[in-house]
Amino acid sequence: MDETPEEGPREVAAALNELTTGVARYLLSDRQGMSLTTVAVLNRLEREGPIRLTALAAAEGIAQPSMTVLVQRLEAQGLATRVGHPEDGRVRVVAITDAGRELMAQRRRTQTARVADLLAALPEQDVQALLQAMRTALPIVQRMVQAAP
Repeated sequence: MDETPEEGPREVAAALNELTTGVARYLLSDRQGMSLTTVAVLNRLEREGPIRLTALAAAEGIAQPSMTVLVQRLEAQGLATRVGHPEDGRVRVVAITDAGRELMAQRRRTQTARVADLLAALPEQDVQALLQAMRTALPIVQRMVQAAP
């Protein structure tokens, strides 16, 4: 039976959802003492650079008072800091610290090692098939996500 034009994208969407949910669930089973919100905020600060607290709260879908508490906790842990805005000294922005960057790098190393352990249990043929699939899929998915509104 021939696919309708909608079936291809739906099948890809369902497979991507299942893939990301499964891997995320596995990786998130070891939060390393950090809430998902904390990780998301540090990731955003690392990826996008300093940002106003109000914009950070809006981007993460968190009430401003809750974000204020989270940022205060990150400051106390030395993972984030508030600095003057480079163009408007009256404004303060939240930035990740070197310690925050190192913590996020360590989290990525730990997560990569956990997935590598899973892959080590697979036959080499399966690992090579996944490698080829990732080399093809990853750039496409990255472009798709970057183009999303």
